[in-house]
Amino acid sequence: MGVAFHIGSLQIRWYGIMLVIGIIAAMLLARVEAKRRGENPDHVYTAMLIAVPLGFIGARAYHVIDQWSYYSQHPSQIIGGAGLGIFGAVIGGVLGMVIYTKWRKLSTLRWFDIIAPGLILAQAIGRWGNYFNQEVYGRPTTLPWGIKIDSPAFPYTSDQRFHPLFFYESMLDLIGCIILLVIGRRYKRRLLDGEIFFIYLIYYSTIRFGLEWLRFDNWWIAGLPTACWVSLIAIVASIAIIVYRRRRLRRRNMSKTQPTPPSEGIS
Repeated sequence: MGVAFHIGSLQIRWYGIMLVIGIIAAMLLARVEAKRRGENPDHVYTAMLIAVPLGFIGARAYHVIDQWSYYSQHPSQIIGGAGLGIFGAVIGGVLGMVIYTKWRKLSTLRWFDIIAPGLILAQAIGRWGNYFNQEVYGRPTTLPWGIKIDSPAFPYTSDQRFHPLFFYESMLDLIGCIILLVIGRRYKRRLLDGEIFFIYLIYYSTIRFGLEWLRFDNWWIAGLPTACWVSLIAIVASIAIIVYRRRRLRRRNMSKTQPTPPSEGIS
């Protein structure tokens, strides 16, 4: 099911196709956002030469850590094996954008806003690769939209149906993309650089926190799935940064409007 076609002995898998489509869609949308904000859209392509490879490295590293119980027993599959983690991809991609914007002396936070809608759109598209791989499914369900898995994880059987978590997240990511685009246009004069990106982090992290409870193969730390801890950190940090920057801007504006005290001495 996961193989789309062959080129000689080379297998072209649907998972890879969906990832490529997601990356292309993200770049095209980022170019639209760059033009709208008066930035050079050509930066999108050159920035992706750094951000995309680092995103894949981060995604692979996160997956290996997340599934360390398996990879500790199969270390030869750490490099070159299948499996990616979205949080790792975001961390790696963000690092790539920081490197590029600092190198080209661009506003890092402004470019974070430019790529945020495309990033969550890429996630919405890429999640369908999980469908073809029959992965990212949840616990058994009797709901009519439950999916069947050919070889589900123990102790489940192929006769059962499971929550299609990849579908839930894909649809919510698509809605999130629309929300970010609407907010970016309707409130463009009120938003500070970087706030669209922080809203993305809050939105996506909330989705992951909720969906993780439907999974059964989580990596747990101190009573919570690891992805929930990462989500909570992202949510709290993003809200704190937004509030801090808003308060600092308010204090700065208030100091500018306060009248200058009269000078002492003879006038």
